[in-house]
Amino acid sequence: MSLWSVLSSPVWGAGSVLLILVLLLRLSVQMWHKFYLWDLQHCSTDLTGKTAVVTGANSGIGKAVSQELARRGARVILACRSRERGQQALAEIQVASKSSRLLLGEVDLSSMASIRSFAQRLLQECPEIHLLVNNAAVCGALQWAGSARVVNVSSFRQSHGYIDEDHLVGAGRPLAFNQNYDCSKLLLASFTGKLAQRLRGTGVTVNSVDPGVAYTKIMKHLSWSYRILFWLLSFFFKDSKQGAVPVLYLSLAKELDGISGKHFSSSCVITLPPEAAQDPHVAQSLWNTSVRLTNLDKVD
Repeated sequence: MSLWSVLSSPVWGAGSVLLILVLLLRLSVQMWHKFYLWDLQHCSTDLTGKTAVVTGANSGIGKAVSQELARRGARVILACRSRERGQQALAEIQVASKSSRLLLGEVDLSSMASIRSFAQRLLQECPEIHLLVNNAAVCGALQWAGSARVVNVSSFRQSHGYIDEDHLVGAGRPLAFNQNYDCSKLLLASFTGKLAQRLRGTGVTVNSVDPGVAYTKIMKHLSWSYRILFWLLSFFFKDSKQGAVPVLYLSLAKELDGISGKHFSSSCVITLPPEAAQDPHVAQSLWNTSVRLTNLDKVD
């Protein structure tokens, strides 16, 4: 059979059309990301002399954020659970950013003992922290810096969650597939607003942001069938660097100085969080429960 016969067959013709449509859709997604999102390259913010802490910095969005902050001169503490993966990420970020001002901090965010130990070491070594991405355990150091930002990485999935404080102790209503993620992001939105309120007047701002759907290792603990599906759909998702852009916008944009208690969409636009996260009584109750469970005194 000649090549022309193959290319002109109905099956190949339909496949070609489908392939072209997929490529055009992918191109349109890429063009939208390039022209309609905040342009990181046009941001002139210099972080020389500043200290930033990024949790989950050994892969995905956290790693991309850390690399950009380091490139801009910041001293970046990579807060990672695995020392081995953290050291590998640190070495790769050093090469990419040409920065030697990187430190690795081991912390397991599922363990209060580990968090307290990490916070104590951090306060001893870095009394002033100017940027905290997704970790509110060291607010005192942020206040000492005079002007600082807390950026909580949220998700559009927060709208699918519900608030049940019993989930904080492993109880509460049974959670369906992925609802633990959805509910935790909704709780984060509520906490963001309350923390911003309590830090009003300190020079520390707190905002949350949805990075959009990015192809990272977030699905690594799910079954192979979900991972394959995620991989197939990844053609239309952001990569880690694109997913980091909204997070970096909240971290670097000068026009956000003084803006606090807001939620930003993946398009870097202020939007309202879900209604449950806007309830001040729910937020106060969540705050009180968190303080009780962590044995921390209330922050005045």
